[in-house]
Amino acid sequence: MTPAYAQTAPAASETPAATVGEPHAAPAGELHTETGVPGDHGATGVFPPFDFATYPSQLVWLAITFGIFFLVMHKVIAPRLAAILGDRHDRIAADLSEAGRLKAEADAAVETYEKELAAARAKGAGIADAAREAAKTKAAADRAAIEEELASKLAAAEARIADIKAKAFANVGDIAEETAAGIVDQLIGAKTSGEEVKAAVAAVKTEA
Repeated sequence: MTPAYAQTAPAASETPAATVGEPHAAPAGELHTETGVPGDHGATGVFPPFDFATYPSQLVWLAITFGIFFLVMHKVIAPRLAAILGDRHDRIAADLSEAGRLKAEADAAVETYEKELAAARAKGAGIADAAREAAKTKAAADRAAIEEELASKLAAAEARIADIKAKAFANVGDIAEETAAGIVDQLIGAKTSGEEVKAAVAAVKTEA
C-alpha cells in the first residue's frame, strides 16, 4: 500500500452508508437541487389555490381576467351575436313579407280564376240557351215549311182527285148509256135510239 492510498482510504471508509429512501447529503460547497419528498407543496404543505396567503393575488387576477373577458364579450362577441341575430331577424321578416305577398297574389289569382270560371259557365249557359232557342226556331220553321209543302201537295192531290172524279162522273153517263143500250139490245133484240137511252139514264140519275 502506498502512502497516498493509505491517506485517502480512511476518509472513504468514514463516509456513512446512505440508507434507502433518504436523500443524500450534499458535500460542502455543492448546490442541492433536490426538492424533497414527492408531493411536498412548500413549507406549509397546502395546495396554492387553497392557501389563504395567495387569496389577494388570486382575487386580483380574477378581476383582471373577468375584466378582459367582459371587454371581449362587450366589444367583440356581443356585437357579432347582435349582428347575426339582427340579420336573421331581417331575413325572417323579409321571408314572411314575401310569403304574405305570394299568398296575396295566390288569393288574387284564385279569385280571378273563379270569376273567369263563373263568367265562362254563364257564357256557356247563354250559348246553350241560344243554341236551343235557335234549334227550336229552326225546327218550327222547318216544320211550318214542311207542313205548308204537304198542304200544297195535298191540295194539289185533292184537286187532281176532284178533277178525275169529275171526269169520271162525266163519263159515267156515256158509259151508262152505252151499257143500257147494249143490255136493251141483248134483251129485246132491237136497237133503241140514243135519245131514249139518254132519257132513261137521266131519269135514273134524277131518282137517285
